[in-house]
Order: sequence, then structure tokens, then C-alpha cells
Amino acid sequence: MLNPMSIEVHELLVFPGPDGSAGNPLGVVLDGASVPEAERQAVAAELGYSETVFVDDAATGAIRIFTPAIELPFAGHPTVGTAWLLAREHSPVDALRPPAGTVPVRYEPELTWVTARPEWTPSFDFRQLGSAADVENHPQPESGHIYAWAWIDEAAGVLRSRCFPVDMGIQEDEATGAAAVALVGKLGRHLEIHQGVGSVLTAGPTADGAVELGGRVSAVRTFALDGAGR
Repeated sequence: MLNPMSIEVHELLVFPGPDGSAGNPLGVVLDGASVPEAERQAVAAELGYSETVFVDDAATGAIRIFTPAIELPFAGHPTVGTAWLLAREHSPVDALRPPAGTVPVRYEPELTWVTARPEWTPSFDFRQLGSAADVENHPQPESGHIYAWAWIDEAAGVLRSRCFPVDMGIQEDEATGAAAVALVGKLGRHLEIHQGVGSVLTAGPTADGAVELGGRVSAVRTFALDGAGR
């Protein structure tokens, strides 16, 4: 049972398209330190987002990331979204610090960027298909951690994708930053990824073997979660 105390949750959309549509919903608890560690997984499950972030220390960027089923050492859209929210609600940060390691952050007028290591990401089952239509028609799997993708314009590095991290408690992820980081690590080139129903992610390799990941973020609402749920 959840602690009856009210928890303030910021709901964001991360990686929406240029017109503001789509994007992956994210829950962020800025006062994460107020939520006991033993209750965080239950809170994330009750919220039901693909990921929920608990900010333990805004000044140092210390965060923890949970899916409805497990804790993650790193994830893409949670770090991009949290970096954007901290700049909006507190002050810009130079880095976030999830359990995987230090994630440098930088800001542009429209995009928020984080830098991460491909080895921090989960083990995706990457499946390159023949066309974007094949990606659109990919069936919903019953298990696994499948990332289906195909080139839209290979020369320009533009691709279409869908992600099915079923084993992490998510039927389909609208926009998967960790997969973008892993795929850039695999292909060694800059990518513009069109995922889900309209999300857009941009990622490219850095000189030291890391990957910089960027996208848009927008606020949806702020609400209180209590023991009775949303």
C-alpha cells in the first residue's frame, strides 16, 4: 500500500514532433527524496507511465528511474525530460546523475540534450525491416524487448521505428531514447528517428564513443497522487 501522503507529479511529453503532437508521457517527482525507496516501484506502477523519475537532489542532478515493473540505471526520455523540467522549475543543470553514471546536459532554445554511453542501455532485440510500412504493420509481441526499424532515407540518416519493451512492463513505447543511444552506438552515425505515432528523436555519436540525444519537451499538467491513485 502506498504511503497516504500526497505526492506532486509533473506530467511531461518528451520527444514530441515539431508541431507538438505525440511525445512519450513522463512522470517526474521533483521532491523524490520524500518518497521512501521501498515505495517508489509501487508509485511508478500506479502512475503507469513507461518511466517515472524521482529527483533525489535537484542541485546535484541525482535521480532514480522506474518503469511500472523495474528500476533502470539509465533511460533516454526520462533524462531529457527531467533536465528540461529542472531548468523550468529550479535552474538549468550541467549534468544528471542516475545510477548508471554522469549524464552531461546542454540546452538549446527548442531542444534539450543529454549525453550517455551505449553500454548503459538495455539489451534491445534490434530488427531492421525492409520498409517503414513493415514497421507500421509489426504485430504486438507477447514478450521480449523488440525494436523494429527501417530506413526512410538512409543517406540522410532518417528512419522509422517502433519499440515493444514488453518484458519491462510496457506494451509499446512511444519514444525510446535509450534505444536511440544504442542504435547510434551500433551504426556509428547521426540519426533522426520517427517513432510511435509522431515522436521525433535526434541522436549522434561524440568523439569519445558516447552518444548525444536531443528532443523537444512540453508540460502537460501537475497533479497530486495520494494513496487512492490518480
